[in-house]
Amino acid sequence: MLMEADLPNDVEALRALVLEQARELDVLKVFQTEVERLKAIIDALQRHCFGRRSEQLDPDQFELALEEVETALAEAEHACAKASRAPAERPRKTNRGSLPAHLERIEQVVDVEDKACPCCGGALRQIGEDVAERLDVVPITFRVLVTRRPRYGCRSCESAIVQVPAPARIVEGGIPTEALIAQVLVAKYADHLPLYRQAQIYARQGIQLDRSTLADWVGRAAWYLRPLRDHILERLRRSERLFADETTAPVLDPGRGRTKTGQLWAYARDDRPWGGGDPPMVAYVYAADRKGERAEAHLGDFAGILQVDGYGGYAALARRRNQFGLAFCWAHVRRKFYELTDTSSVSTEVLRRVALLYAIEDEVRGFSAEQRRAVRHDRSRIIVDDLRQYLEARNRQVSAKSKLGEAIRYALTRWDGLSRFLDDGRIDLDSNTVERSIRVTVAPRPPCAVAG
Repeated sequence: MLMEADLPNDVEALRALVLEQARELDVLKVFQTEVERLKAIIDALQRHCFGRRSEQLDPDQFELALEEVETALAEAEHACAKASRAPAERPRKTNRGSLPAHLERIEQVVDVEDKACPCCGGALRQIGEDVAERLDVVPITFRVLVTRRPRYGCRSCESAIVQVPAPARIVEGGIPTEALIAQVLVAKYADHLPLYRQAQIYARQGIQLDRSTLADWVGRAAWYLRPLRDHILERLRRSERLFADETTAPVLDPGRGRTKTGQLWAYARDDRPWGGGDPPMVAYVYAADRKGERAEAHLGDFAGILQVDGYGGYAALARRRNQFGLAFCWAHVRRKFYELTDTSSVSTEVLRRVALLYAIEDEVRGFSAEQRRAVRHDRSRIIVDDLRQYLEARNRQVSAKSKLGEAIRYALTRWDGLSRFLDDGRIDLDSNTVERSIRVTVAPRPPCAVAG
């Protein structure tokens, strides 16, 4: 802001100053208009994601669209702030105090050059300091590990040569270390970065690796990792309670020039909500189809509680095996009614009652299994019993072919599995644990080649 003392006395200089201020105001208006437009887009995206129809939007696609708009908004606001010489109105997002403690700290001291008092010339003494932390990164750096194996011989016995055997490698005679192969696997399966793109990244640093070479590394690593996968599955089979879920996966179909649809099965354990002692873990198994025999082979002699969605294959398996109990997922029940809340007061009432169950679960999360069972017996059982009577009454009043009738039957036909959590504190209200585990494997990505 200009002060009166800063104003020139010359008329032409004043005219030039006024014209400059006018141009800056015009630029400011353009930026402010763009900021308002981008804010409106963000509000619309958030309403679409978190509003009444939120479950119809792919969360990954929402995040992808939102990050592009927020990037443009930050750029426009920064330009606006620079043009107006004032800070932006929207508070900047920060992560103060949340940088992990295990990260290496590289300290730099920004100190005054002259430590003499500017008033009297005496020596200054430190009375405090300001400390700020910023997150830094060292870009991916390749290095070459050179292994030397000296050979030794005896002057008296020329035939005796001594040398340490070469260390075992995943790729015998190849150039990758185990750390590099692990990086390729994480980038492909956790970050969904195809091998050809990884090859392009390496090429920028002068490392020429064919995609087929990377694929060979991945295949060899998969062979070594298979026993670990089998060990995890065996540990999971001995669990008291498991979650199971499956999802489609596009798979390359060599020779046909297109993809086919496979199934990725996930089996997860997380006993932390009831204080169980077993560590959380998850195993993924690929199968060519969704037949119930697949889950039967994966589960082996499992004899605990299996918590799943409404897929009928699990129920058929439970009837055949008769060695484990089946618990169903209230989140799937809720989703059926959520889709009808705009057209049905029955759906609104069902969602209200289910929300009461979730509120109780929030209170008992982390309690022991017996404590959870006791609270559910006292508070949740009456909600569940009343809800069943309510749904049975409405089921006789609505058309069996209507969406509401389908949602009611979906719940009633699975009521025993939905009610099982009331008598067993180890059981959760839903199977979101395994759904979150399997979601990270199905982010938008090109189809992959999977060995049967």
